[in-house]
Amino acid sequence: MEKKLSVSRIFNAPPEEVWRLWTEPELVRQWWGPDKFICPVAKMDFREGGVSLVSMKAPPEFGGKETYSIWHYTEIVPFQSIEFIMNLADQNGIKQDPVSLGMPADFPTDIKTRVNFREMGEGKTEMTVTEYADFGQITAFAKMGLEQSLGKACSIFSPEKNTK
Repeated sequence: MEKKLSVSRIFNAPPEEVWRLWTEPELVRQWWGPDKFICPVAKMDFREGGVSLVSMKAPPEFGGKETYSIWHYTEIVPFQSIEFIMNLADQNGIKQDPVSLGMPADFPTDIKTRVNFREMGEGKTEMTVTEYADFGQITAFAKMGLEQSLGKACSIFSPEKNTK
């Protein structure tokens, strides 16, 4: 059985604007990572076959560690969907074994991620992010992190945060 996490948010913006959350480094830096985390690095190579490098840095009270990920894009349908494989990486964008970075043994190496955009009318867009992986013992934390990240993304367009 395929395991997955899926989180949806409603944005007070049309799909063309919400799309920018994934393509523009300055916007990615505003929302990538759970609450209290920051995103110091967002080097975007947003095209099919391209690889982006992003990081999230924990606040001092959580140890201040910076973790890097790469997003290898496999399919991009403008303003409709983005599909990529996410991997943990080093600061140079070289894929790393999650265990070597301190993750639990059951943390997935390859995380297929799909982002769907649905125009809802009246200038609103539903964005759904689905991560196809078995996160093992940290599933609850992975879901919470995704929910918090998308909550931060939603606040870029409006302080309103809606959950589906």
